[in-house]
Amino acid sequence: MKFRTTDSQSRAGSSTKLGIWAMTVSGLCLAIAAAITIGQDRGTPIQPNKEILSAQDLSTAFKTIAKETFPGIVAIETQGKAVESLGGGLNLEDFFKSDPQFEKFFKQNPNLRPKSETQPKRRIVPQGQGSGFIINKEGYILTNNHVVEDAELITVRLSDGREYEAKLIGTDPRSDVAVVKIEVEDLEPIPLGNSDETEVGEIVLAFGSPFGLELTMTQGIISAKGRGPGINEREDYLQTDAAINPGNSGGPLINLRGEVIGINTAISSRSGGYDGVGFSIPINMAKWAADQIIESGSVRRAYIGVVIQPINNDLANQLGLQVNEGAIVSQIMPGSPSDKAGLETGDVILQLNGRPVGGTRQLQGIVEQLAVDKSYPLEVYRNGKRKKLTITMAEMPKTLSLTSNEDGDSPERQEETESYNAEDLGLNVQDLTDDLAEQFGYPESASGVIISSVEADGVAGRNGLQVGELIEKVGQKKISSLKDFQAAMKDADLDKGVLMLVRRGNFTRFLVIKSDAR
Repeated sequence: MKFRTTDSQSRAGSSTKLGIWAMTVSGLCLAIAAAITIGQDRGTPIQPNKEILSAQDLSTAFKTIAKETFPGIVAIETQGKAVESLGGGLNLEDFFKSDPQFEKFFKQNPNLRPKSETQPKRRIVPQGQGSGFIINKEGYILTNNHVVEDAELITVRLSDGREYEAKLIGTDPRSDVAVVKIEVEDLEPIPLGNSDETEVGEIVLAFGSPFGLELTMTQGIISAKGRGPGINEREDYLQTDAAINPGNSGGPLINLRGEVIGINTAISSRSGGYDGVGFSIPINMAKWAADQIIESGSVRRAYIGVVIQPINNDLANQLGLQVNEGAIVSQIMPGSPSDKAGLETGDVILQLNGRPVGGTRQLQGIVEQLAVDKSYPLEVYRNGKRKKLTITMAEMPKTLSLTSNEDGDSPERQEETESYNAEDLGLNVQDLTDDLAEQFGYPESASGVIISSVEADGVAGRNGLQVGELIEKVGQKKISSLKDFQAAMKDADLDKGVLMLVRRGNFTRFLVIKSDAR
């Protein structure tokens, strides 16, 4: 508060001020006394109990792991091939070329249209950064393929600041794994663990260079295993809530034994940064790929040539199996190992090479690590019975075709056909003619009845069936004509559910059609 006074007012004001100062000093004394009391309370050491000692032990463990791990962490910087770009700022015409209003504007004002050919060009060198970690004393470093992809120059910086140009040994784009190498002595590799033994809830530490901040460590847990968010062809990610951000890619995910159990690869984020959901490649998968890259420069994968689906609740009830017990075969590639082994559409693969199959990604993991040209025992569930087969692995081709005829000869088709109204299902079907096959993109080998109309609120519509789809199987019965379909549906129980194999284009899937679907 401000006071303005004359001389006489000043004297009176002096006594007033003294009173205020007295109050202030008195309050100050109280405050000092309180501070002394509080200081004395805070100065009393807390007697550590069991919980505090455990927390201190955990903190000590984090510090020890950081000290042992940082020497094996590297920052990676890349330069790509130089490209020419138009200089002189933003090309508005290119920026707004998809907007018809701006196109109209440029037509009405031709003098304002940028002249691309007159703009100066400049050379831009794409640059990137990421992380990696040393896996042996020979100088091999594990990272992500997307960190070093298309790089013409790879620079590796060690934890002590030394920089070296790295040689790209090889990559595996399917799993997003890459190996680079530096010629340096006195390296300190990080030990590799066993990601198969990792459990949900386990404490983990993520290392790397987020946003270029080198030698960063964050802490979290394993949130889930076996994730497949659709980032790469080959996925079986560990999910973690340890903070992972741009620049962490290629860095290790470490357990409390100081072992690498994953390669930090991706995040699920609406903001572009850490949102609590990160994904790491299991180190067992990465090591398998890295060993081949180091040995031969590339990864050779086996395949069996099937399209598979997981056993969900509806399929499990129809087949008499448990949820995620095996993987059901919805398509077989002609001439593939599965075709030659005698697999059939609708078989459920239960075991391969003595290992139980607990879903599609697990089957993929088992298959790709088997030896090419070697034979293995295969157990399937067919028509309610277990059946043993033998399958010989082949190398996965670069392109996979599903369009050939699985059964050999192409079916004969009528040029004209009648339709059948399946009232219980709320759809109309008709025989597949050559014209309809061409119209909807079905190969010559395709057979079944094609859906010509669907009631949106009918059973078929509520279960996701659509016009143009081809019904190839009902239950265990193959469908080649309207008569086959009518006979198969005669004893069908929609309350319990009816298993159907449905094709759209070149891909098929199993559906359980139920009357109570919503």
